[in-house]
Amino acid sequence: MSDKDKKVQGPTIRWDDSKMKSTYANVCNVSSTREEITLLFGLNQAWNAQQKQLTIELSDRIILNPYAAKRMANLLNNVLSQYEERFGEIGQGSAEAEEAAKAESH
Repeated sequence: MSDKDKKVQGPTIRWDDSKMKSTYANVCNVSSTREEITLLFGLNQAWNAQQKQLTIELSDRIILNPYAAKRMANLLNNVLSQYEERFGEIGQGSAEAEEAAKAESH
């Protein structure tokens, strides 16, 4: 067997979800330093669009090194592209905000 025919196999990955928790978030914020990217996730429970101040209940902070953040960005872009191929383009905001913007443009 030639060297070309030999395939290098990497290690098998086992995902251990025994300590995993699930949290719903409808708000995300990102900040960075040279060494890390920080993602903040939370919940906006405001139902009144006329409020002058919103309080976002932060639930999780994920800190990544730039290499892991880049891999995550690529994964998210790929998943969102596949989602939009199946279900249509996703806007940037809530459905209500997009409808209001469409109404203003007509």
